[in-house]
Amino acid sequence: MRVSTHPAGECGGAMGARMVSAAFVMVAEAIVAATPPMTELERQHLVAHMQMTASWLEDEVSGLSAAQASFRPSPASWTILEVLDHIVVVGPIYWKDLQSAKPVAEGRAGRMNDIDVLWYGIDRTFRETALRSEEPSRTLKDVQSGLMAYRTQHAKLLEYVRTTKDDLRSRLVERQNCDGYQWALLISTHEQRHILQIRELKAHPEYPKH
Repeated sequence: MRVSTHPAGECGGAMGARMVSAAFVMVAEAIVAATPPMTELERQHLVAHMQMTASWLEDEVSGLSAAQASFRPSPASWTILEVLDHIVVVGPIYWKDLQSAKPVAEGRAGRMNDIDVLWYGIDRTFRETALRSEEPSRTLKDVQSGLMAYRTQHAKLLEYVRTTKDDLRSRLVERQNCDGYQWALLISTHEQRHILQIRELKAHPEYPKH
């Protein structure tokens, strides 16, 4: 997962429209002073985004048939099951990156801004290739197994964000050159980005109806 200072990334329906609209509302709300500490309003924004993506992901993949979950429109494409597998694979990696964020003595932690992070979850114009260590394991049996693993990871991250006394704004995540708050938000927008990828697969003309 890499985010430039322009919309970048990669690794339909009424609900999707509402989710994207909500993300745009959060863009306006998330513009805050680029100085620590993390505010309670920022914490609320982060929790809201994480809850949104978790609910949306569940909605998109629950109830899929084996044929739908394994649909591959081209040899280079990921299936929906592989997209979910990727999200599960990177969960512990991104958690470790967040927990390893180093406090900065003064000034800004990193050079990103929140709007870049939010756009990453919305604009899939640019597609990037996942790091080899973050590719799908291809050992995930089915969607339900993936959701169970995802729920465990998500609950752990959400509880940390809700309760941490760490000042995430003053901690540097070197991998992305961003602060800890932005990295936690990036975990959520990364999921949002892959939800859009799932929706693209489901919109393919050859996607199985059952």
